[in-house]
Amino acid sequence: MIVDCAIYRGGHRTDGPADFSDALGEAREAGGFVWVGLHEPTEEEFDLVTEEFGLHPLAVEDALKAHQRPKLEVYEDSLFAVLKPVVYEPESDAVSADEIMIFLGDAFVVVVRHGEGAPLKAVRQRLEHEPELLGKGPTAVLYAIADAAVDHYLDVAVELQNDLEELEAEVFSPDGGGSRHTASRIYNFKRQVLEFRRATGPLAPPLARLSGTGAYGSVPFVNDKARPFFRDVSDHLTRVNESVESLDRLVSDILSAHLAQTGVRQNDDMRKISAWAAMAAVPTMLAGIYGMNFEHMPELRWVWGYPAVIVVMAVLEVLLFRTFKRRGWL
Repeated sequence: MIVDCAIYRGGHRTDGPADFSDALGEAREAGGFVWVGLHEPTEEEFDLVTEEFGLHPLAVEDALKAHQRPKLEVYEDSLFAVLKPVVYEPESDAVSADEIMIFLGDAFVVVVRHGEGAPLKAVRQRLEHEPELLGKGPTAVLYAIADAAVDHYLDVAVELQNDLEELEAEVFSPDGGGSRHTASRIYNFKRQVLEFRRATGPLAPPLARLSGTGAYGSVPFVNDKARPFFRDVSDHLTRVNESVESLDRLVSDILSAHLAQTGVRQNDDMRKISAWAAMAAVPTMLAGIYGMNFEHMPELRWVWGYPAVIVVMAVLEVLLFRTFKRRGWL
């Protein structure tokens, strides 16, 4: 559905007409721009926007279907950018990603949002309270949305770091992370980090293009004076990606440590089982020998035979117990 539509002149908002073509014409005449916001529009709703603003059909298809990687594409009449804001759910310690598609033209910006976790009302309000920034045109909208998304990445990275510290404390607790659910928690956390990386990693090249760093030249429909702002966002994203890499390495190390601890515990259990089995084998062997039904057997009719066998069993059991105890098998 269409969430909002307004014309911005000199950094100040004026309500736009119902017809998009009239709004775009008014904005161009006044040297301003039109900002249209949509939330999960239907194909019929988006057809009107596509026709009036001349959006490229390939970009329109991506905007309607969603499930895109962060990217930046340049078309003849517009610029198409995809961002993936992430949402951290503290109740389930889960990370989920939404999508924001931005069409940027000479005098318009169309923002399509998919998902419920990344509303842009706060971004619009922030810009409307900063007319100097908003006066830079549609570029200011792209910058503000990217800045808000990346700043939230930093918050999510902190939350994941806290979860990782709790997981680490569980694994290296005195019981050695013996809970049967520890391994599944580690694996689930690794999946959250992977989901986070899918949103942050591919965004680095588009921001590098927007900031004009390295071999990238200017990007059409983007004000060259906005490069320092995009460089700042790119720097924040670099910090986020470094945090994601660190989280991924640490959780892999924790998983390896947990598996090593599990193997050590299993070896300890096997040694204990083997020690008790060896101790049980001694009386079983002696009882088995004297349980054979041969007529001519040594000490078979000896008066002290039974007490002697019991004593031998006891002595051997004590010797085995002390030996295994000294070696740490019991």
